[in-house]
Amino acid sequence: MAEYTIDTSDIKEWSPRLRAGDRVLLSGTVYTSRDAAHKRIMALLDSGEPLPYDLDGAVVYYAGPTPAPEHLPIGSCGPTTSCRMDPFAPRMLDLGLGAMVGKGGRSAEVVEAIRRNRSVYLCAVGGAGALASKCIKKCEVIAFDDLGCESVKRLQFERFPLVVAIDCEGGSLFEK
Repeated sequence: MAEYTIDTSDIKEWSPRLRAGDRVLLSGTVYTSRDAAHKRIMALLDSGEPLPYDLDGAVVYYAGPTPAPEHLPIGSCGPTTSCRMDPFAPRMLDLGLGAMVGKGGRSAEVVEAIRRNRSVYLCAVGGAGALASKCIKKCEVIAFDDLGCESVKRLQFERFPLVVAIDCEGGSLFEK
């Protein structure tokens, strides 16, 4: 197992080199999206309307951050359980999504879509949202403000610690 420092703009170049168990310090632009936002993104895709961000090469963090204290860019920002986004993930991966960040295992359909699209699924430590927020330097709501913590936000990660949970070959930390 290796450790890499990667910028999100290079995630598609890095994905083929990453293996389950590798550690990643991720920096760059990341978009939050959870259940409600994913449903709206699917509706936009179905209607042919523009998306709040370009999926090609994007990194999505399954998180719903708490409001920011006065002197910080964001509140607690830990990962949510990723399998709730499994109905949406294959379509987003097929449209170019570069990586997903969350916690927990994924369905066989998502693993196949990760493999097919040479993508990667990264896991963050659950229960450490306050600590994770220290690696987020900027936060801006870019879509679905009415969803509150589930709105789509553009974050700026700085050396956010992650583990490769499912690699582009289908290798997984969740299987023996």
